[in-house]
Amino acid sequence: MSLRIADLFSVAGKTVVVTGGSRGIGEMIARAYVENGAKVILSSRKAADVEALAGQLGSAATPIPADLSQMAEIERFAAEVAKVTDKVHVLFNNAGASWGAGFDEFPEIGWDKIMDINLKSVFFLSQKLIHLLEAAATPEDNARIVNIGSIDGQHVSPIETYSYAASKAGVLHLTRMMARNLAPRNIQVNAIAPGYFPSKMTAGIADEINNNALKTTPMARWGTPEDMAGVALFLGSKASAYLCGATVTADGGYATTA
Repeated sequence: MSLRIADLFSVAGKTVVVTGGSRGIGEMIARAYVENGAKVILSSRKAADVEALAGQLGSAATPIPADLSQMAEIERFAAEVAKVTDKVHVLFNNAGASWGAGFDEFPEIGWDKIMDINLKSVFFLSQKLIHLLEAAATPEDNARIVNIGSIDGQHVSPIETYSYAASKAGVLHLTRMMARNLAPRNIQVNAIAPGYFPSKMTAGIADEINNNALKTTPMARWGTPEDMAGVALFLGSKASAYLCGATVTADGGYATTA
C-alpha cells in the first residue's frame, strides 16, 4: 500500500479516450492527461478541429474524427480505436450539444439530436469499447468510464433547453446503472457535473443569464482548466478507487447551494 501522491494520482502510461475532445471541457481533460504522461485518443465531429488539437499535444495524442450521434459512426470509431490500442484505461464520454427553444415551439429535431449525442452515445460507445476497457482492468486498478453530465441534470435551469436538461439527468442516472453492473467486471463508472466553464456552449448563453449565474455562485468565478483537470485526473487514478456511481459536481456552488 502506498499513500504517496505520485502513486495515488498517477495516470502515466494509461490510454485514455476523450470524446468531444477538440475544445472546451474535452480539451481541458485531454491536455491534463497528456501533460501527466498518458496517451490520449481524441474524437470530435469536426476533423480539422480535433486534428489541430492533436497537433498541439504532440505524439501522445491521436485524433479520430467521428459523429458519435450516429450508431454507424460509434461502431466505426470503436473499430478505429481498436486499431490504435489493445487497451483503454479511461473513457471520458464528453461529446455533447444543446438546443434552446420555448416550450410551444420546441422541435422534434431539437429533442432527437440532443438525446442521440448526449445520452445515447454514452451508452453505446461504452458498450462498443467494453472489451478494450476489460483488457485494461485489474482488481488493483480498475478501468474507468467517466460520463460528463451537467448541473442542468441536477437543478432547474433558467434556460429553456428541455432536451439538454433531460439528457444530462439521464446521463447521471445511466452512470449509476452502469456503475452497478460493470463494477464486478473491474470497471468503475462515475460522472462529472460541470457548472459554468468557458466553452462554445456557455458562450452562446445570453450575457444577462451568465452574469446572474456568476452573481449567485458562492465562489464568484467560473471554472478554470485547472479545476476540470483536477477532477478528471482524480477520477482516472487510484485516488478514486472506491467511487462507484458517484457524481462529482464542479460548479463553484452555483447549483449545489441554490
